[in-house]
Amino acid sequence: MSLMLADPFVHPALFYRGDREYATATTAFVREGLASDEPVAVAVPSANLKLIESELGVDAVRVQLLDMEEAGRNPGRIIPAVLRAFADRHPGEHVRIIGEPIWPGRTATEYPACAQHEALINFAFAGRRVTILCPYDADRLDPAVLDEAALTHPVIRDGRGERPSDAYAPQQVVRAHNLPLGEPGEFHSVRFDRANLAAARTLAAARAAELGLDGPRLDDIRLVVAELGANSLDHGGGAGFLRVWTEGDRLVCEVSDTGHITDQLAGREPVDPRIAGSRGLLIVNLLSDLVRVHTREGGTTVRAYFDLPAR
Repeated sequence: MSLMLADPFVHPALFYRGDREYATATTAFVREGLASDEPVAVAVPSANLKLIESELGVDAVRVQLLDMEEAGRNPGRIIPAVLRAFADRHPGEHVRIIGEPIWPGRTATEYPACAQHEALINFAFAGRRVTILCPYDADRLDPAVLDEAALTHPVIRDGRGERPSDAYAPQQVVRAHNLPLGEPGEFHSVRFDRANLAAARTLAAARAAELGLDGPRLDDIRLVVAELGANSLDHGGGAGFLRVWTEGDRLVCEVSDTGHITDQLAGREPVDPRIAGSRGLLIVNLLSDLVRVHTREGGTTVRAYFDLPAR
């Protein structure tokens, strides 16, 4: 007779109310890890990072502290560049991380990518000795956000204690936000194939330069469009369609083709540079300020957003 072993990965959501409850719960989590000599990282928005650092006092130097508003600006970057980047440096050890990807300042455009990220954590870390605590501001976030947190986290913690989430269904959240992305207003566009992929890079770079982006950021945009275009050539039917426009204070570069992304962790897992293979979506996630994806059988659209310089 075989026994089912519990998954060593633990992923609780912390529903907190107010700074004091936040600081008490998060630093207790950190200190439990430090007392057991576990590697601990904290990636939360800057104001909350200061709260935790102040509450930890001298123990703060034993913790990797990251501003999630920078490190996790694009939710698609968090798994490979924040969570896996830390956990993979400590093979064989139990690792503790506080990750707060959803805060009241997140926009409606960003939120679907945040919710999908929270769902995909469960698949990215299944079977690993990692605990990731995700705080949610129960006073200031929309109740619908808390409802989805119960879908993406198997355990809920709040002022009453800890309990299993009866609603837990992360795949449901991945599907719910895999929706058509809506139509922009005015845009510049070009259809490309192997003969004119350079025209797509040129169009995106020219529009970015007109809007004040330059230097390394301009190179990032060229590379993102090149990687998305290469994916279209290799996996999307051999051709694609680029559209470029501005949306609020961001430049948007969108590539669509006839491919279908079936690996839900595509672009979210670190890739060994010594191993040949496509890492295009990973590069796109690492360089963009936001990435939104809609994929289905017969078609995929990827939007990469880049913050414009302050005017």
